[in-house]
Amino acid sequence: MEVHTKVWKVVDREAIREAAGLLGRDQVVAFPTETVYGLGVNAYSTAGVEKVFAAKGRPSDNPLIVHIGDIKDVDFLVREVPHNARLLMERLWPGPLSLILWNAPNTSISPLVTAGLDTVALRMPNHPVALELIRTCGKPLAAPSANVSGKPSPTLAEHVLDDLDGKISGVLDGGPCDIGIESTVIDCVTIPNRLVICRPGGVTLSQVEDIVGKGNVIYDDRKMDENVKPIAPGMKYKHYSPEAALWLISSFDSKVNETIEALLSEGKKVGVLATDQGLLNLSENLKNQVTSFQCGTRGDSFSNSHHLYEGLRYFDKLENPVDVILCEQFSSSEKLGLEAGIMNRLYKAASQQL
Repeated sequence: MEVHTKVWKVVDREAIREAAGLLGRDQVVAFPTETVYGLGVNAYSTAGVEKVFAAKGRPSDNPLIVHIGDIKDVDFLVREVPHNARLLMERLWPGPLSLILWNAPNTSISPLVTAGLDTVALRMPNHPVALELIRTCGKPLAAPSANVSGKPSPTLAEHVLDDLDGKISGVLDGGPCDIGIESTVIDCVTIPNRLVICRPGGVTLSQVEDIVGKGNVIYDDRKMDENVKPIAPGMKYKHYSPEAALWLISSFDSKVNETIEALLSEGKKVGVLATDQGLLNLSENLKNQVTSFQCGTRGDSFSNSHHLYEGLRYFDKLENPVDVILCEQFSSSEKLGLEAGIMNRLYKAASQQL
């Protein structure tokens, strides 16, 4: 059933109070965070959470991240907090970090949020609108990305409306998201005395190791079996995909022109998603035959992540759609830095790697 989606262009206290009122009535409201826009609902309300899954078309075995407004809220939601997890909270919250912990006995969190698991992922976002909204609600908010499942996540309010207008009750327009990819997710409980990065994102490996020490962190990038329930979002299903086929090019500067020529000879319309330096490598005779989007500056992972989903969505909105998007692969000097999160998203979105 279609609903009226209210958009608050001016996000002041009155707008936040109105949005919180909708959330208190089990409605769904999108709001900005420092990573991407979240699709918020009262985490205690199964009726509300059902609306989130319906609006997104999200598989029911894909758990949601619970967003809190104060670090003190953790002790009411989980059984215990391991020492290393507590250190990360104290140093990196609020911020783009989600921690998986044992669910509290007799928890009030809807089982739909946790996909029936005995763990829950918690995050305290670093965005004034998100924090004020959660605190005004007085309840934790379950909030996946505010997009149709499988599509690129939204970093602008207009992206949310492109996917969910008429399906949710409101959108708080807080402008562009800062980081542009989702939070890092760390499993703090499965392996005793070890932290497992399930999904790289806005917090880097070096940031975590600086706090808990090297050797105490594992990065799990295994492909998940279809019959296994994921412990965190972003682990199992195809995500972040534009409408066109996305091809990743490892040696972009040497391969991109010949790949474009081959596709054009087949009558394909070609898009190019690349850094400033990557676009400079397009030959002059091909520049006017492709549609390109600059995804930040080469070597600057922050600028790359900030523009990533905007770029993927740019190709979806073209009047004359492309058939294939050729994408530069992103890297930096830091091991498992922000580029690890960028490439994690691109590997899940891509249909081919060259």
